[in-house]
Amino acid sequence: MARAPAIEFWYEFASTYSWLAASRITDAAAEAGVAIRWRPFLLGPIFSSQGWNTSPFNLYPAKGRYMWRDVEREAARLGLACRKPAPFPQNSLNAARVALFGADEPWGPHFTRAVFAREFEEGASIEEPSAIRDILRGLDLDAGEIMKGATGDANKTRLRALTEEARSRHIFGAPTFFTEDGEMFWGADRLDAALAWATGERPGILR
Repeated sequence: MARAPAIEFWYEFASTYSWLAASRITDAAAEAGVAIRWRPFLLGPIFSSQGWNTSPFNLYPAKGRYMWRDVEREAARLGLACRKPAPFPQNSLNAARVALFGADEPWGPHFTRAVFAREFEEGASIEEPSAIRDILRGLDLDAGEIMKGATGDANKTRLRALTEEARSRHIFGAPTFFTEDGEMFWGADRLDAALAWATGERPGILR
């Protein structure tokens, strides 16, 4: 049997559009016959290198107002509640560490979606370790053992390396998708295009 094509899904827990992508990528990828490589990372260091100390949606109020209205519309289309957490953006370090620790485990995608649901569907905080433990317990997982592994030096180093890889691959926002030939797609609205490219569907494109 031929190996399924794959895409990398680079996402940041503070990103509204990463939430929208995460809410449907599993079903969309399964329908397309494409495997997902989950890549949680931190946008903060990348923004800091550009002189930004917060989300561009906060730095540019008009852009922020549009984003929230756009996200509300898209969430409604997907049948999701949409509530803005306070503060925004949330500090996503603890969530990213756990998501990376579980990225290759069966529970990893479930954890990612649960974090996003707590943050953007319930409007609750994901910043505190206690919030992450609650999410893990809600998934019937051993919160203590997972948190221990996620906060260990090896996993911390891995997250720093992954965030540096994002920078080296010129990722500037989330979500970002890469196909196996290195083609980059940015934004939740480019998920279907990334899946199509991964399976070789490129009508009208000469490469």
